[in-house]
Amino acid sequence: MTLYVRASKFIIPKSNLNHFTIFRVIFYSSLHHFQYPSDIKHTNFDIHRGNNNYNNSDGGIRENPFQDLDYQKLILNKIQEREDFLVVPDCFNSLIYDSDLLVKILSSFRCRPRVALRLFRCVEEQKGFKYCEHSFCTILDILIQNGWVKSAYWVVERVISSNMDKVVDLLVDGYLNLKVSVEILDIFLRVYTKKNANLEQCLLVFEKMLRNEMLPDVKNCNRILRSLRDRNLVAKSREVYRMMGEFGIKSTIVTYNTMLDSFCREGEVQQALDLLSEMQRKECYPNDVTYNILINGLSKKGEFNHAKGLIGEMLNKGLNVSAYTYNPLIYGYCAKGMIFEALGLQEEMEVKGASPTVSTYNTFIYTLCREGRASEARHWFSVMLKRNLMPDIMSYNTLIYGYCRLGDTNEAFWLLRDLRRNDLFPTVVTYNTIMAGLCRKGDLENAKQLKEEMMRCGISPDVFTYTILVHGSCKAGNLPMAKELFDEMLHRGLEPDCIAYTTRIAGELRLGDILKACKLQEEMSAKGFPQNIIIYNVFVDGIAKLGNLEEATELLQKMVGDGLMPDHITYTSVIHAYLEFGNLKKARELFDEMISKEISPTVVTYTVLIHAHAGKGRLELAHMHFSEMQQKRILPNVITYNALINGLCKYRRINEAYSYFAEMKARGIVPNKYTYTILINENCDLGNWQEVLRLFKEMLDNGIQPDSFTYSAMLKNLAKDYESHAIEYLDFILLGDEGDEGTAEAKS
Repeated sequence: MTLYVRASKFIIPKSNLNHFTIFRVIFYSSLHHFQYPSDIKHTNFDIHRGNNNYNNSDGGIRENPFQDLDYQKLILNKIQEREDFLVVPDCFNSLIYDSDLLVKILSSFRCRPRVALRLFRCVEEQKGFKYCEHSFCTILDILIQNGWVKSAYWVVERVISSNMDKVVDLLVDGYLNLKVSVEILDIFLRVYTKKNANLEQCLLVFEKMLRNEMLPDVKNCNRILRSLRDRNLVAKSREVYRMMGEFGIKSTIVTYNTMLDSFCREGEVQQALDLLSEMQRKECYPNDVTYNILINGLSKKGEFNHAKGLIGEMLNKGLNVSAYTYNPLIYGYCAKGMIFEALGLQEEMEVKGASPTVSTYNTFIYTLCREGRASEARHWFSVMLKRNLMPDIMSYNTLIYGYCRLGDTNEAFWLLRDLRRNDLFPTVVTYNTIMAGLCRKGDLENAKQLKEEMMRCGISPDVFTYTILVHGSCKAGNLPMAKELFDEMLHRGLEPDCIAYTTRIAGELRLGDILKACKLQEEMSAKGFPQNIIIYNVFVDGIAKLGNLEEATELLQKMVGDGLMPDHITYTSVIHAYLEFGNLKKARELFDEMISKEISPTVVTYTVLIHAHAGKGRLELAHMHFSEMQQKRILPNVITYNALINGLCKYRRINEAYSYFAEMKARGIVPNKYTYTILINENCDLGNWQEVLRLFKEMLDNGIQPDSFTYSAMLKNLAKDYESHAIEYLDFILLGDEGDEGTAEAKS
């Protein structure tokens, strides 16, 4: 055989070597794979025969030396004898460069989809493959006609990744028969929606199909609607829904539920209810998913009675109610502070056979923690465990937030250890929450150590981590540390946000460095952060506290010039500064200006006015402001009451102070350690020792921990003979064991 090949060099004249080169490429590489002359007769080797042209490697057109049948046999042998091609046979080269030849050969394997697909995959993967919409259409036609739908998905994915958009145009123009074209185009829609790829291209295919009366499968229409819903493109989803009806694509329950969800997400609940009526008219009856979607939408809008009415409808129709039915309504109640109604609904859901989920309990935990009721939130945490529901990281993070808000970082650290024992992993939110709690207490060193621990655990600090620490450093007056942490954030490639910059600016102003604060503000502007009300408020507050009251007032005017309206925070900051420096008249003028501009004062505005007037002995004006705020339905808080009580005690009007003390408790406003310390201090000054000890015991019974100021107030006026007795009595209250003989004696 080798002799034959060598002899062939002498048979072909030099003038015909170019023709022979291609012949030799095909023949030499494949000759030993089949018997000559039984498989291919030598009389068939006519290089001038037929129109079967192909391109050689140098781009020139050469005639195919084989008849179609011979080439088909050759390729078939190659495919059948090997599963995978480590080296692509030379006989495939012409197919890589000649798309017309590839279409012809693929078509010859129309009834053999496996062979056609292997050939196409092998050729398509080669460098230099000539992409052509006709070859893609041909292989798709073969696969669909033979029921190889999964393989057709792969080909469509290759079409999309190769940007062969003309394939769609060929299909809608009738290149293949209608049924096959529709099935292939449906695959295009499916791939686009499944991979969340170019949604615009997906919609283009959808519209082209409808214009050419090629109706997509309703399942693919539903997938398009879901993609639009997930991207909040309600107007476009409404248009697709309209087109479906216009071209006679019958909506299913999935269609309606998707549209209902789109409307409810955008707060268009009335449109959702109108659509519910429409689907019922068309005899497409709502299921439990339909009702759950509507209940969720109504709950977010605060239409709780309507939402509860739909739950009643579900039960009357025998539909299943679940946590997905009740959770949105429970969350809605909690968001409005209606915890009692939410708890009642939780009891109802259990009666109706709907078991609460971790999400249900997390809602209660968050609401209670937000209101400062961490111990009650802990109860629901325990209820979860008793019901074999494992709290998730959100449960722990929320409870940690609750305790940190109360300043109980010890309990927060216990929860951090406990979540690890339960095979949960703390997140950056977990660490940030505890760091914020530590910084609030002024424990900056432990907050920094926690950041280092977080990094050792492989959790990278984020912008919020550094913002918390920078704020804590500024609050503690440690500006060098604040700058060091800010620079570390930049070094780690984290881009400071507006809050991070604002925190640094506030810190610089706190230490009196207005120049550095202004430089930071310029840096913010250079990075594209716009001037906003928050930045101005920080500057107004900082400058006012430094005593530059005229400059702070000028900033109010500059804000207006920059197109920003001062708000209640801006005015309150300047009013507070004037009050602190004793200029009550100017403070009142600014307050009147604030009212004239229809900027509503807040509880903070009134509290600073009450505090200043009561502290200066102008108690009638303090009472006037207290009454005025309530007439405007602005409710006083514990700080407001403390300001009044402190002023009254300072000017020996303790009976009036006690009347406000009783009033605040009657209103459900819990006195804090400052309330008790103020009253204890005044009773000590008056020598009312029994009342002092009664207040102290009440304070402890209410779970309020005294501080050094409380103890100083209690002991400052005691004579030496009373001091030891007072300490024994305090020991009794603190240790509280009535069975102990020593403490019993102290009690007597």
